[in-house]
Amino acid sequence: MRNPIHALSSEDRALLRRHMRKPVLTFLALLALLAVNVALGVTVPFAYTWALEMAVVSVMVALILLVSMEVRTEPPLVKLFSVLGFFWVAILVGMTLTDYLAR
Repeated sequence: MRNPIHALSSEDRALLRRHMRKPVLTFLALLALLAVNVALGVTVPFAYTWALEMAVVSVMVALILLVSMEVRTEPPLVKLFSVLGFFWVAILVGMTLTDYLAR
């Protein structure tokens, strides 16, 4: 049985590479930022590590909004609801952490 990737012409493979470049680079960037966040959480190199971790998470959220969700090309109303959705998730996570840390 032949591999389907070999059935593609060289132009099709080049087009596939061109279209997959952005998602793959975004995935690798998010993976690297996750590794940085985990390393900071495990080692805790200084007292206010949480602030740096929050900055890393903010960069991850910005990557998801701007690159994966392509919010830059959407109408203003979609941009608004995208940002509000992330803030709502942040509120829910914050409430969950408040309950968890208060016990």
